Amino acid sequence: MLRGTKTGLEFVFADGAFDEAWAEVSERLEGRPDFYRGTQATAIFVDQRPSGESFAAFLDAVHAHGISLRGLYGDQVIAAFAADFGIEYLGEPPRPPVASFERKRAARAEQAEREMELTEAARSLDPDFAGARADIARRRARGEPSVPRPDFEPPVPAGPVPVTTIAAPVALVAGPATLYHRGTVRGGQSLQQLGNIVVAGDVNPGAELVASGDILVFGALRGTAHAGAQGDAGARVTALELAATQLRIATFIAADDGKRKRHGPEIAFVQGERIAIAPYAKSGLNK
Repeated sequence: MLRGTKTGLEFVFADGAFDEAWAEVSERLEGRPDFYRGTQATAIFVDQRPSGESFAAFLDAVHAHGISLRGLYGDQVIAAFAADFGIEYLGEPPRPPVASFERKRAARAEQAEREMELTEAARSLDPDFAGARADIARRRARGEPSVPRPDFEPPVPAGPVPVTTIAAPVALVAGPATLYHRGTVRGGQSLQQLGNIVVAGDVNPGAELVASGDILVFGALRGTAHAGAQGDAGARVTALELAATQLRIATFIAADDGKRKRHGPEIAFVQGERIAIAPYAKSGLNK
């Protein structure tokens, strides 16, 4: 491993065979041949005993990249190398847990990967097949389409802009609007919007949000939410507490069984052929 410190560079060889570790570091140096030129470095060997040939190759490569090796840390074998090659021996490694540093870094990377992974148990919603079939059967019996498409009112065009306030006429393009609701949406209430819905409050069980675009709830979403109601599978549902009894995005339907662990603000979206959720801050979708 090659890392920078306040006193210069450190070559740390702690895990695995020396030749393999050095090959990885050498590849990094070759990728930026002049970046480290003129710097000073130390080499730390923890439970490493390279051959004399391998150690000589290491020194040649370091010098070829313009790096000045000012000393070595390690056991008595490394002390002998230092004497043979005229390099200062600095004693035992200054950080006894150097090897554990690598393990901790690998553990942090693995943990971050697990947090981003949309697992079946923690980060995905189970498809609500039974509820969906019953709902579709009721709608077909009434002669309605399988997936409802709300009859949204057309957006109201913006009013004219006074010509006295602008240098030239501006063309106004009417687009999907955003419905902003402040307060709790109670059971039995329904909000529908051609565009997006933003709720500054909770959405109680039995309440319904239906939008052709995205749904954003600054509170607990415990009712039903249908984003992308006109077929937009790229729509998203975001909430500070995402605990919807049923989620719909375009034609995809899913339900929360109540066993999923909460992870703070979350975002629901279509992935593959199902609805999945992820922590909002780590999803990569908050852009």
